[in-house]
Amino acid sequence: MVQDYLPVLLQVLVALGFAGVALLISVLVGRTGKRNPVKDSAYECGILSKGDPQPRFSVKFYLVAMLFILFDIEIVFMYPWAVAYRDYIARYSSLPILASMFSFIFILMVGFVYAVRKGALDWKR
Repeated sequence: MVQDYLPVLLQVLVALGFAGVALLISVLVGRTGKRNPVKDSAYECGILSKGDPQPRFSVKFYLVAMLFILFDIEIVFMYPWAVAYRDYIARYSSLPILASMFSFIFILMVGFVYAVRKGALDWKR
């Protein structure tokens, strides 16, 4: 039983040993490097950096991104439903499966109308 897991254990030990040695060497070699303010400064195409290193994004950007993901996932759920719907109506009544999709779309449209009324898609505000 233990012999079956011996190759896996050996591979884990080699991986951990390699990671530990690589980290140790980087710490030892990194200490010997000479540091000064010029080397530590950010460099982009010969232009000195000014201001904040990362610009702040508007919350509207994230809100629109989340709305896009929401409606994109809606479409992803509609494709398999459409394929199943075609097979389902050949054998059974189409009303239950059609009603479930309309209720799904209705709930998402309520969310969309709410987002539009709150001004989530208005970039000028």
